[in-house]
Amino acid sequence: MTDAVRASLFATCIVDQFYPEVGESTARVLEKLGVDLDFPSKQTCCGQPAFNSGFWNDAKPLAKRFLEVFEGDRYVVAPSGSCVSMVRVYYEQLLRDDPELRARAQAVSSRVYEFTEFIVDVLGVTDVPAVNASAGMKRVTYHGSCHAKRELGVDSQPRALLASLPGVETVEMPGSEVCCGFGGTFAVKYPEISGAMLNDKIEGIRATNAESVVACDMGCLMHIGGGMDRQDVPVKATHISQLIDELI
Repeated sequence: MTDAVRASLFATCIVDQFYPEVGESTARVLEKLGVDLDFPSKQTCCGQPAFNSGFWNDAKPLAKRFLEVFEGDRYVVAPSGSCVSMVRVYYEQLLRDDPELRARAQAVSSRVYEFTEFIVDVLGVTDVPAVNASAGMKRVTYHGSCHAKRELGVDSQPRALLASLPGVETVEMPGSEVCCGFGGTFAVKYPEISGAMLNDKIEGIRATNAESVVACDMGCLMHIGGGMDRQDVPVKATHISQLIDELI
């Protein structure tokens, strides 16, 4: 690329509070791919937890804050399909009674992308220039997170990036596109159903004999990783940015 693409990193709450290393790996990968990246320090939550719990009056100020922080001409990239889905899909519903804010949301949301979607669809990169041969052969399986796949249509992009990584063997798991049972507040409201769905997902992961399960959303990976820890399943839950970061 001759002219650097300008973008801002939206870290998301779960990454900021629990998995900062995912935000760091996301930033490193984007910068290695030539992106002129910044990190607006005034960013907070996109409002998704409050919105999904029915507290729309609490979610609206957070949505307004997101728009204020990320308005401009830069792309916005997040290592989370669910948060991007909140902005691109659900701000329209949340802000339907405020025409001015809804118009601002439409302008911003057109520049908001999930991490792998941005790399493939905006940067045009489908063959990651991996150079760290010392990382060795890795056997991974991919979990298709619900919001990324169903709300954003992001599925081929992460799969293309995984397929391009030398030394990485991707093994398809049974039901890779099936929900892991997290769903944010769903796991709290319906723990028995969520737990049964999680057990099915873990069985699918076991069947692949993979050493890592890779996904694009840390909500799913927190849920899956916690379940595997409790069951002593020796498989690592890995965000795709971490895997790419290790190899380039």
